[in-house]
Amino acid sequence: MQSTSKPMISEGFLIAMLAAINFTHIMDFVIMAPLSATLKIAMSISTKEFGYLVSIYTFAAATGALIAFFKIDKYDRRTAIIFVYSGFIIANILCAIAPQYKFFMLARLFAGLFGGVLNVLIMSVIGDVIPMQRRGKATGMVMAAFSAASVIGIPSGLILADLFDYHAPFWLLSILSALVGITLLLKFPSIQSHMETEGNRTPPLEILKEFVTNQNVLRALLFIFLLMIAGFSVVPFISDYLVNNVGLSTKELKYVYLCGGLATVVSSILIGRLTDKLGKVKTFVMAAFVSIIPIASVTVLPPLPLKYVLMFNVVFFMCFGARFVPAMTLMTSCVQPKRRGSFLSISSAIQQLASGVAVMIASFIIVNDAKGALYNFGWVGVVACTATVLSIIVSLRLKEVS
Repeated sequence: MQSTSKPMISEGFLIAMLAAINFTHIMDFVIMAPLSATLKIAMSISTKEFGYLVSIYTFAAATGALIAFFKIDKYDRRTAIIFVYSGFIIANILCAIAPQYKFFMLARLFAGLFGGVLNVLIMSVIGDVIPMQRRGKATGMVMAAFSAASVIGIPSGLILADLFDYHAPFWLLSILSALVGITLLLKFPSIQSHMETEGNRTPPLEILKEFVTNQNVLRALLFIFLLMIAGFSVVPFISDYLVNNVGLSTKELKYVYLCGGLATVVSSILIGRLTDKLGKVKTFVMAAFVSIIPIASVTVLPPLPLKYVLMFNVVFFMCFGARFVPAMTLMTSCVQPKRRGSFLSISSAIQQLASGVAVMIASFIIVNDAKGALYNFGWVGVVACTATVLSIIVSLRLKEVS
């Protein structure tokens, strides 16, 4: 077996491939939020039923991450990524051809299963290959894919949905994913450094027992759970709220995501560098505290002209993205390298589970009137702000061990 601690390509090109995987994976998840108003009309579904569409993806992703926990560190990262990404492409084609609600829900379930594992693999490769002193910058660049999905993917998807129907954004995503998949097949390197130690031969249940008795690991999992509650109780319902309460048209939504995404592309990269300079915990605490104000604001916005809506939402998206860069960098440093893949599998499962729980909580809090307006969204903002404060408290007790 040939081991490789460093891939036989440049670090920059490896990060670019990881960012491309993350771009398509994130676009697949976040495209649902701006399509909420379109999907509710096309499928004649309620806000709660739309919440089920989002939740089934996240719960399936949690399941996929748990499955990965038992196997992920036993395989070359290249083999795992190509296999999982192939399943992801097929799942998106199923979304693109889905004729009605139940078929679409099943397709989202499969997309979630593979998407949850991709998230684990991306962070595992960063932890395996990128030195600690550059890990924050690398994570920031890969996490900037969230912003890129907002800048390029979401507006493109919304335009296609306006021109055709809700299937069109998923055809776009299927084509982009196929192109990325070909690049991975041709260029992604073999990465086996995580397989060199005895750690990969430890039975999974023994690893799980080790995690359960490790206070730092438990705090890290609680930390990421709270952070996902803080984000995904709000994000999936923003476009619906902007259309039905604030007064934007569905055509104007693309400007919200375009401007917000452009701002966060820059902020994610800058926050990544700041993470390396100031430290992961300190950067996270600052970013999280600042994020409370825009979270509280966007959930109670009254009817406003587009320019003011853009201003509030740009700040929200910048702060939303800024929290995740130091948070995810911190998560890669909470365990020893031999346990990183297994830990990130559990972490990804917790993230996806928390996202699903957050959406379900918000779905039960929010009430629609006869015209589709959302009530009680402000209380969802209270839940998100409370979870943010709790995540800050937990972050202060985390220890970096690798």
